[in-house]
Amino acid sequence: MQRFKAASLVRNCLHSCRLLSHCRGLCSLPDHALNDDLDHQVLVEGRAWSRTAILNRPSALNALSTAMGARLQKLYKSWEDNPDIGFIVMKGSGKAFCAGGDVVSLYHMINKGKIEECKQFFSTLYAFMYMVGTCLKPHVAILNGITMGGGAGISIPGTFRIATDKTVFATPETLIGFHPDAGASFYLSHLPGHLGEFVALTGERLNGLDMIASGLATHYLHSSRLPLIEEKLGKIVTDDPSVIEASLDKYGELVYPDETSVLHRIELVDKCFSHDTVEEIIDALECEAGRTNDAWCTSTLKRLKEVSPLSLKVALRSIREGRFQTLDQCLVREYRMSLQGITMQVSNDFCEGVRARVVEKDFAPKWDPPSVEQVSSDMVDQYFSPLSEFEPDLELPTELREAFT
Repeated sequence: MQRFKAASLVRNCLHSCRLLSHCRGLCSLPDHALNDDLDHQVLVEGRAWSRTAILNRPSALNALSTAMGARLQKLYKSWEDNPDIGFIVMKGSGKAFCAGGDVVSLYHMINKGKIEECKQFFSTLYAFMYMVGTCLKPHVAILNGITMGGGAGISIPGTFRIATDKTVFATPETLIGFHPDAGASFYLSHLPGHLGEFVALTGERLNGLDMIASGLATHYLHSSRLPLIEEKLGKIVTDDPSVIEASLDKYGELVYPDETSVLHRIELVDKCFSHDTVEEIIDALECEAGRTNDAWCTSTLKRLKEVSPLSLKVALRSIREGRFQTLDQCLVREYRMSLQGITMQVSNDFCEGVRARVVEKDFAPKWDPPSVEQVSSDMVDQYFSPLSEFEPDLELPTELREAFT
């Protein structure tokens, strides 16, 4: 089955929220009430031969917390061990599948000096993403709504991904001074041509049609038909991915990107984003903009000048390295990069980006360094280095769960 998953992934080429208002006083609740509330952040539906995990923080766009990651790990482990469960479904409640990791909570933890809790946040969620990517049973993610950052990380490595007319995908980390993490350097680097570099550096959004065309999603369904496919999946008695795929194929729709899609500009994307450095990419876009007066080139340049210069260089190198690494290698490296980002040994860009775009919302981040030209090779190298000789890397159960390329 894992061979099927690997083949499927290759064949298809393959955070930014508030705490729920009722969670503000959790620390004063009794232990049993606290556990009950956390359980309600991930709900479970049982069907004949499957289980569905429902991300249930709708007012926070189902942003992922450490506790949610731990509960998902526990649920998935029990479902993998249960011979009466053939496959797993994941979906979100409300208008989002999952907007990513809860970066506002992370921001406050950093400012309070709770670095160990930050490490647990990343290690728990990354470990669950690896679990999805090596799941011993077929996995179906219903990406109806916002699917960004960590939301993509807990779904795209899985067997099947259903996009809809309401799907909005992005890896917007450079906009908040971070790097595309949660396995993004793995799956973005496997997109057609240099689309992965474009998506990683700009944080530009893709819709469900784009996801199908690029291989990020395996199936497309209009959101009005989701109850039908969920009903059909609920009646399937199988652990055979080919049976599930046949059912999804039967009800899925054959669609193509609309005329505004970046995929219609893939040759231009490749021409500009195939260069070795961020400076060369920007120069290529400026050259094209001057030569053709193309509005897309102009808007892309504007976007690149809005994001963190340091994040641009870090993200580009991360995607390039990810192209030659397995999922587990990417997650281990991204964990190291994430710790560098939150400990502020190189720059305070992450906290500054979250402050400016999510917390205070003045949308005027003061990046350090302020320009691409001022980002040195040593700064970028630091992101890819261990924090110290005493800081352990992320440990994943690679001997028990085979990684794929």
